[in-house]
Amino acid sequence: MSLCNRSMIPGRTEIQEAQHTGIYGYCSRQKVTYGASAVVLSDKKQFPSFFRLFPSDKIVSQGIAKFVKHIGWTWVGIIAEETDFGLLGSQIVNDNLLNLGVCVSFYETIPTVNSGAQVLHAVQVLKTSTAKGIILFFSQYNMYLIIEEIKRQNISEKVWIVSESWSAFTPFENNAFMVLNGSIIFGIHNGEIRGFREFLYQLSPATSADDIYVNIFWEHVFGCKWTSNVGGNTTYSEVNAGVKICSGAEELYGIDIPFFDMSTLRITYNAYICVYVIANALHNLYSYRARESSYSNSSCIHISCFEPWQLLLYVKKVHFRTKSGDDVFFDENGDPPAVYDILNWLVAEDGTSKYFKIGRFDPGAQMPLSVCSELCAPGYRKVIQEGQALCCFRCVPCSEVEIANISDSIDCLRCPDEYWPNKERSTCVKKIAEFLSFSEPLGATLAIISIINALIPIFILLIFVKHRDTPIVKANNRGLTYLLLLSMILCSLCPLMFIGRPQVLSCMVRQPAFSIIFTLSVSCVLSKTVMVVLAFNATKPNSRLKKWASPTFSYMLVLLCVLFQVTICCTWLATSPPYPEQNMKSQTGKILLECNEGSPLAFWSMLGYMGFLASLSFALAFLSRNLPDSFNEGKLITFSMLVFVTVWLAFVPAYISTRGKYMVAVEIFTILSSSVGLLFCIFVPKCYIIVIRPEMNTKDYLMGKGTIALKKK
Repeated sequence: MSLCNRSMIPGRTEIQEAQHTGIYGYCSRQKVTYGASAVVLSDKKQFPSFFRLFPSDKIVSQGIAKFVKHIGWTWVGIIAEETDFGLLGSQIVNDNLLNLGVCVSFYETIPTVNSGAQVLHAVQVLKTSTAKGIILFFSQYNMYLIIEEIKRQNISEKVWIVSESWSAFTPFENNAFMVLNGSIIFGIHNGEIRGFREFLYQLSPATSADDIYVNIFWEHVFGCKWTSNVGGNTTYSEVNAGVKICSGAEELYGIDIPFFDMSTLRITYNAYICVYVIANALHNLYSYRARESSYSNSSCIHISCFEPWQLLLYVKKVHFRTKSGDDVFFDENGDPPAVYDILNWLVAEDGTSKYFKIGRFDPGAQMPLSVCSELCAPGYRKVIQEGQALCCFRCVPCSEVEIANISDSIDCLRCPDEYWPNKERSTCVKKIAEFLSFSEPLGATLAIISIINALIPIFILLIFVKHRDTPIVKANNRGLTYLLLLSMILCSLCPLMFIGRPQVLSCMVRQPAFSIIFTLSVSCVLSKTVMVVLAFNATKPNSRLKKWASPTFSYMLVLLCVLFQVTICCTWLATSPPYPEQNMKSQTGKILLECNEGSPLAFWSMLGYMGFLASLSFALAFLSRNLPDSFNEGKLITFSMLVFVTVWLAFVPAYISTRGKYMVAVEIFTILSSSVGLLFCIFVPKCYIIVIRPEMNTKDYLMGKGTIALKKK
C-alpha cells in the first residue's frame, strides 16, 4: 500500500505510477501524493485509488489566463515543453485567453530531447515578437536550455509568467536564471508548519549521524570540509592550504540562508498535509472499529488489522482544517481545493533573490463588493428608495402571478394564463391540470364505493322479488317499491358520471341525469307516504278518498313529479347548458378542469325542487308516523327523509366553499350518503323481517292481531 508519495515529475512518470496503483485499485494499493498535477489523474475510472494534495494543471492554467486578463494584457506569447504537462497546460491557457479576448502573438513548443534547433527557433520568435508578456510552461528539469539561450541572446524587457513547478526550487542555482528577474510565478500554496523551523535549527552531525545529507548540508552552510575520519575527503595538502575544517560544533542559529525561509517550503508543506490526511483516515478507521467491536465483540480492533481498501473509504471522507486555516478534503475526483500563491521573484543587487507573495488565486473564493444595495435576484424587482441615490434600492418580490427572469430587474412580467411562476418566481412553468380522475386514489375510492353501493339495492330487490307474495312485500304498493329500488340502483351509479376529465357531453348530462333519477326516488317515497295517509283515511265510513287510494294514482303522482323536474332540466339545457371550462384563477399553479353549470339559477332550481319534494315527504311522513302499523311506513320514511334533508342541507355550504375536484367529490359524497340513508332507513327493517324473522311476515302480525310464539329450547 502506497501512502504519501511525491510524484513531482510532470508527464508520463506520475501517470505511469498512478496506473500501476490503479491495476490493484481497491484490493491492495492506494496512493496519496503531494506532488502530482497531471489533469488525467482526476479521471477516477482510470485511477480509482489515486488522491493528491496538488491541484490539477487545468486549474493553474485557468488562473494564469485570468491573471493576464486582470492586469490588462492583450498581447502575449506562449512557450511550452512537449510533455503532457506542457502541452495540455499551455493549450488550456491558450483557449482561455482567446475566450477572454486576449490575443496570442506566438505559441511555440519545444521537445525535451534533441531540442537544440527548436530552442533556437523559439528564442528567435520570442526576440522578434513585440509581446512583452511571455508565458512559460516548463518543469524545472527541462528549462535550462531555453533559459541559457535567452541569456546568451540577451533578451530583456520581457515579463515572464511561469507555472507552479518553478516555485519548488531556487532559480539562482544557475546564473542564467537572472534573466527571469521580476517573473510572476503561480506557486504552490504554502502554510505554516509549527515547530519545523526549530526542528531544522536542531540539526547537527552529532544528532543525525546516519543521515549522509546532513554532512553535505553542513559543508555547504559553513563553507568547511569534513576530515576523512568523520566521513569527509579532505586531504593533508588541503588542510595546509587553509581549507576550513568542519568541527560539528558550529551553530545554525542566526544563519540566514534560503533553506530556513519557511515561505519557500511549499512541497514540504504539502508533504506535511499528506501525513495528516493519512493520520486522520487511520484515526477515523480505528474509531469506527472500536465502536463496532463494542457491539460485535470483534477481536480485531488493532490499528494494523485492516485491508487497504478499508482505509481508502476513510481517505475519501477526510475533511479537516489545518492550523493555518486551510480546508483539507478531496472532491469526487480525488482533487484538493485549488489554491495558488501569486509570487514575484526579485533579485537584489548583491545577487540574492527572494519570492514575494503579491496575491492569491482561489477559484472558490468570492470577491468583496462595495455596493449600496446587493443585486436583486431573479424573482425580485428593484424599488428605488425615496431621497437616496439610484444605486440604493430595495428588492421586492414579484407578485404571485409575476416573474423576474433576470437579476436586477426593474419590472416583473406576468405569466400567460396557462403558466404560473415557479417557487422562486424566476420562470413560468406550465400549470398542472387537475380534475377528479379514476386513476387517483380519491376518484378510484369513490368509484368503488359507488359500485358497491349499487349492489346493495340489487341484492334487496332480489330478496323482494323472491318473497313478492309475502305480506310485508305486498303492503304499501309492491310495484312502487320495485320502482324505488331500481331508482336507488341508478342513484348509486350516478357518481360515475362525475368522475373523469370533463367533456362537453358529460358536463351536459351528469347534473340533469342525477336530478331526474333522484327526483324519481324522492317521488316514489312521497307517493308511498301519500298512499299511507290515503289508505288510513279511506277506511273511514263514507270517505271520498277511496277512489284515490289505488296504485294508478301513486304512479301518476310519481310521473307528474318527475315530469316537472324534466321540464326544468330541458329548459336549462335549451337556454344555458353546462359546459367544460379551464379555471385558471381559483388555485395557485393549477388549471382546474371543471364543468361550468351554465345557469346557476337552473342548477339551484333543480336542487330546490328536489329539496321541496323531500321536505314534503318528511312532513307527511312525520304526521302519519302514529297511524296503525298495518298500513304504516311513516316511521321509516320519516327517518329516511330526515337523513336525506340533513345531508343535502350540509351539501350547500360545502359545495359553495370548494373548487375543482373537491367540489365534485363533495357532490358525489352527498349523493352516496343520501342514497344510503334512504336505502337503509326504509328497506333494512323489512329485509330483517323477511330474512331473519320470517315469523313476523304474516298478515295477522301486520294487522296487529297475531302474536309470536317463541320456540322452546
